[in-house]
Amino acid sequence: MQQPANGCTQHNGATEDDHIPSSSAQQNGTDIAPHSTTVNGEISPKRLDRTDYEIVRLIGQHLKTIGLNHTAEVLIQESGCRLDHPAAAKFRQHVMDGDWNKADNDLNELKSLLEGSSSSLSQMKFLLLEQKYLEYLEDGRVLDALHVLRNELTPLQHNTARVHELSSYMMCSEREELLARAGWEGKGDNSRTSLMDKLQEFLPPTIMLPPKRLYTLLNQAIDLQKHRCPYHNSSDDLGLKNVSLLVDHHCSREQFPCETLQVLNDHCDEVWYCRFSPDGRKLATGSKDTTVIIWDVDPDTLTCHHRKTLEGHSYGVAYLAWSPDGSHLIACGPEDCPELWIWNIETEELRVKVSQSPEDSLTSCSWHRDGNKFVTGGIRGQFYQCDIEGNVVDSWEGVRVNCLWCRSDGKTVLAADTHHRVRSYNFDELTDQNILHEDHPVMTFCVNKADRLALLNVATQGVHLWDLQDKVLVRKFQGVTQGHFTIHSCFGGVNQDFVASGSEDNKVYVWHMKRELPIATLCGHSRTVNCVAWNPVYHSMLASVSDDYTVRIWGPAQQYRTSPSLFKPGFSGDGSPSPSSNGTSWPDMVS
Repeated sequence: MQQPANGCTQHNGATEDDHIPSSSAQQNGTDIAPHSTTVNGEISPKRLDRTDYEIVRLIGQHLKTIGLNHTAEVLIQESGCRLDHPAAAKFRQHVMDGDWNKADNDLNELKSLLEGSSSSLSQMKFLLLEQKYLEYLEDGRVLDALHVLRNELTPLQHNTARVHELSSYMMCSEREELLARAGWEGKGDNSRTSLMDKLQEFLPPTIMLPPKRLYTLLNQAIDLQKHRCPYHNSSDDLGLKNVSLLVDHHCSREQFPCETLQVLNDHCDEVWYCRFSPDGRKLATGSKDTTVIIWDVDPDTLTCHHRKTLEGHSYGVAYLAWSPDGSHLIACGPEDCPELWIWNIETEELRVKVSQSPEDSLTSCSWHRDGNKFVTGGIRGQFYQCDIEGNVVDSWEGVRVNCLWCRSDGKTVLAADTHHRVRSYNFDELTDQNILHEDHPVMTFCVNKADRLALLNVATQGVHLWDLQDKVLVRKFQGVTQGHFTIHSCFGGVNQDFVASGSEDNKVYVWHMKRELPIATLCGHSRTVNCVAWNPVYHSMLASVSDDYTVRIWGPAQQYRTSPSLFKPGFSGDGSPSPSSNGTSWPDMVS
């Protein structure tokens, strides 16, 4: 049965529940308020089931929040629902009025309704007294503030460190210094509202609704729709002000990078690798024709323009790695190549060629996050850590490396070896351990920005997603054709919600992180697609390279390429500019 404590009104000393047959109470669908009727011109409450009752409370709270107080009162009268328990409503009013003695007495009335233990009461009293103390200080009532500190706050024996901090505010000579040191807005509705929001966390929602509860629920609904949208590739800031509540959120496939914007034909042999610079403004491509081409990216049109051809790689270029600041580029060769080249992109000159022995194999590399060191290795058992001048600082003997990746901690290196494993190596501590093991050769792999997920291209198996922390296989993506050729996949999108890979069937496959089947299959290449790269800044841009000698740039359909703002990080999925481009947090993609 719904008790008065849950927000029901009283009439002539009796609660609404007195009008409800006891046999119907506390059941699913049970009405908890009488039918609405008019007696002598007065409205009597309408009978509502539990769901409608809670919806009415949410609407009533929202109406009051936006200042429609009279409308809210009519709703409460007709429905017979109180927004808050009477004792809680009285408590709120006394807090907002700054009547601290009455608010303290109200707390004693609410004690039996608190969900937590007696510690909850102590925390609530502490928050009240803290506000009281700060307001006294702001008003210049130093003796009253000292009384609160000594005789009310200290005896609570709660959060002693904070009490000591509060006592230091006594030394503030002016109001501005107090507000700055306390990180406090000052006496008034704003700080008291913030206080009330903190206090409400200790009260059950049946006693007092959490602040802006309807907003919270609607934002959760929008987030859920966004995460279920297979093509959502925009800023995280899809708040209530940026969407319509009248329709479900939906991104069109045409807004996704599925259409060829440009075909680059400057290479004269198979193109083996591509990667965008960290700032998204350059693209590097490496080819069997012994060249690296640097392309400038136009963020307004998502097209590339030839900047510089770096020549002289006699073995061809099969792997590229940008330094974290984008100033340098390492180029490695295929199979048994014994050397790597470090190019200074700012001067467009070769900085150093690294070659320890003609018997070496240096076919993969990765930069440490500081950009001062990198690791390199290959299938003949060389595994070096070098400084930016190419000097070998450390080495690890006997590790036959297919692919390398430096983790974000600045000291750990992941290496895929010829035993179908990815192992972790720490050069500082000379420790290593198994991270994951496949049943077939790991041809290549990469790790997402959160340093949590690894994407593996596994011979004859395709693309696998692993959780590095839990050391479990999360997902096997379907559709791609992967034999024993070296194919590179990538993470992409605003929050790296997507995965893209080349394939031996001449196509590019794109998956949503949470789906095993591809959401897009991109056709256009005429031979094996060796590598796919997603622009890390302009998230509507994708590049792929192939044995057909071409580089393809992919972007949205024509009708979504009319505004320059479309291609910038703040573009929102419904076709309108988003107010924020800050969407880099990693959601729970593996659930």
